[in-house]
Amino acid sequence: MALLRFAPSPTGSLHLGGLRTAFLNHLIAKQLKGKWILRIEDTDNERFVEGSVENIRRGLEWAGLDYDYGPGIVGGPHGPYFQSKRLDLYHNYANRLLESRHAYRCFCSPDKLKETKDRLHQRGSSATYDRACLHLTEEEVARRVKHGEKSIIRIHDESIPKRGNAPDLVFGDLRDAHRSLPTDPVLLKSDLFPTYHLASVVDDSEMGITHVLRGEEWLTSLPLHLDIYACLSIEPPHFAHLPILLNSDGTKMSKRAGHAHVATYIAEGWEPEAVLNWLVLAGWGNRTGTEKLEYGKSIPDVFTLEQLSSTFKLSALTTRRGALDRGILRHLNKEHIKLKSREPDLLSELVRNAMPVLRENFSENTLITEGFVGQVILTLSDRLSNIADIGETAPYFFVEPEWDSDKAVGMKASVPQQNYADAIGYCIKSLDQLHLLQWRHDVLEPTLYDARKHLGHTSKHFMTTLRHALTALKDGPSVISTMETLGKERTLSRLRHCQAGRIEV
Repeated sequence: MALLRFAPSPTGSLHLGGLRTAFLNHLIAKQLKGKWILRIEDTDNERFVEGSVENIRRGLEWAGLDYDYGPGIVGGPHGPYFQSKRLDLYHNYANRLLESRHAYRCFCSPDKLKETKDRLHQRGSSATYDRACLHLTEEEVARRVKHGEKSIIRIHDESIPKRGNAPDLVFGDLRDAHRSLPTDPVLLKSDLFPTYHLASVVDDSEMGITHVLRGEEWLTSLPLHLDIYACLSIEPPHFAHLPILLNSDGTKMSKRAGHAHVATYIAEGWEPEAVLNWLVLAGWGNRTGTEKLEYGKSIPDVFTLEQLSSTFKLSALTTRRGALDRGILRHLNKEHIKLKSREPDLLSELVRNAMPVLRENFSENTLITEGFVGQVILTLSDRLSNIADIGETAPYFFVEPEWDSDKAVGMKASVPQQNYADAIGYCIKSLDQLHLLQWRHDVLEPTLYDARKHLGHTSKHFMTTLRHALTALKDGPSVISTMETLGKERTLSRLRHCQAGRIEV
């Protein structure tokens, strides 16, 4: 069975790159009919940030990425899922490497190591260590360990067994990058915690990981990891390194920047499906979604999570780093809101997400009920780029229009005064005759058509009059849809308000 893992370090908030990595692990696991693990790589005490694990789990939960094994899930065959609770395991593997002479203890102090590195550099050497401790006798090593001297364990990079180079699933065949590695890299630190290199290899092997999907930044470490596998006589998993995400201007995205944090997108009200859609499109070539041209511009593919599970191909990822454009996210978010509004269960989810924002914007407003907010979302579904924008996009559904605003005054002035008065008066008369059960699109449309024909007004003047009276804004959903959502009582109240010439709210 295929088994994948998402293995973040608890050094801060879950960022977009981490979310993409988790999502692709989720997708590939589903495609291979396998499972995936959340593993917390918490072996760097100096960089640990309190609350990071909870933040990571909240971000995955928000995105709907349910891991099969990991923190919070009782049992599971691969635990524990925190590396800090697996130290004995790493010590055992380190001792195996010592016994096979693929590794050795180094007792050099940090100051001496720095001095050695500087000296080698001044001589023009690319080496970072002179292997001063490589040839210590077993007796000398045992004596120093017994006396409590601190040491680290290094892999001896000249003792590596011959091994092959399996192609990366994204980058293909890779050149040998050993020269980019430090001399005899450290596997176990003096605090007895493993480095990422040893811990990740040991855990991936012990847990039976078949595919490792991780960021491109680990490409330079791949030769070392393959060396460790070879020294332990373990078959390595398949590797796929994911190109780094960039800002829209092509600069590298900082993990510390707020716009890189998943929590920011949660707070701003973006749909998780849209964010995942946005992330997966970065660097994905040869797509077969709903991409089309509009006004001469390419429109991004819109995929549901189910479609992505069957459509996405890891082999189609390009090695080019993908830039994240917020404009594309806005487009995708709008499309996903449309899709969700068509499904009753998903519409209810949109309503639940909108309610807190609306209550904050319009405190103590009795119109803010789940039923009415659902109607508003349906009316605005073609116009909403973010569910949090409802109050800003169409405040007139919850409060009286601002008839005295400069834009509203300009709207009214664009219609001849007599035409405005006649249209308001005639529509009040015609609409007042409709029963509540007749207050629907198929009745309202011919009623307004007949009113305009009777008055002999142009469509522009007639509809501008009604839009001014009902919303005081030039843009919005159709006048008929607006009337349906407002209901008969509120529609007639606004028309009468404008008939009387009162513009105060």
